[in-house]
Amino acid sequence: MEARQPFTDSDTADEAVRATCDDATTCKRFATSKSYWKDPYIQYFARSVGERKAPEINRGYYARVKGVNLLLDAFIKKTDCRCQVINLGAGLDTTFWRLKDENLLPQKLFEVDFPAVVAKKIHYIKTKPPLSKPIIDVHSTDSLLLDAHNLESDRYCIVGADLRDISSLDEKLKKFHLNPELPTVFLSECVLVYMTPSQSSNLVHWAAETFHTAMFIDYEQVNMSDRFGQVMIENLQRRQCTLAGVEACRSLDSQKERFLRTGWEHADALDMMTVYSMLPQEDVARVERLEFLDEKELLQQLLQHYCICWASKDKLSLGLSQLAF
Repeated sequence: MEARQPFTDSDTADEAVRATCDDATTCKRFATSKSYWKDPYIQYFARSVGERKAPEINRGYYARVKGVNLLLDAFIKKTDCRCQVINLGAGLDTTFWRLKDENLLPQKLFEVDFPAVVAKKIHYIKTKPPLSKPIIDVHSTDSLLLDAHNLESDRYCIVGADLRDISSLDEKLKKFHLNPELPTVFLSECVLVYMTPSQSSNLVHWAAETFHTAMFIDYEQVNMSDRFGQVMIENLQRRQCTLAGVEACRSLDSQKERFLRTGWEHADALDMMTVYSMLPQEDVARVERLEFLDEKELLQQLLQHYCICWASKDKLSLGLSQLAF
């Protein structure tokens, strides 16, 4: 019998990163239970609402979800849905179901995550008809592939892969009919920060090299050199979660630089306090009435340490560099 490989520190680190997927899902479930935004599908991925989350955490997730969706939806509308979405490190994300409900489904939506995370998501889909039925509804061909680590239907594909292994990632996506000729938008939320700078650069370079018309929307930490940033890093380290890519999170400029150095033509970045102030203010006022926020400064500090960075290249001249808040 083949000897089992010894368990390493990197296994522990990967396990800690996988656990962040459950954290995000429970935080989103709690925020939606308080009506910060609507997501009728998140309940199928988080069994209970769980313990109370602080109001600043709920507002932070609101800004994250609304900010990322604003750019994603703008890209899809720009292409009249003739595009692909690739969600990197998607976890238990519900974007497929939201886009279907809003008649914004792209030609195909791909999700990639660790095989263990994908297996969990596929299990939920298989056992929950409100999740599986919408996938079947938009699937017209005979063959729907569903196994422990992959799902492939006409419009939705979930792939178990390691984002640090580019050749394997590329091979798997092409096997599931990824089309490099279609305008493509990438999503990554708190994913690149867990990879070393060279690994994340390789990934964003592969994306720029493979697609001639594309956009990359990245949500993650920023301004991490100050004391508040150091405390965030220490808190994660206590949970065995190392931010291997924190170097790119020094500033908005270092975030943009990662893309401009790797073949993207245009890059923008805003901290989440700025994004929050640019969201539709009527809805922000509604959200601010949901829960009393004692420490406004804490919300400000928190939002100033996360950002959305988006980059584009636009051979088809769709006007992607104009997409903004």
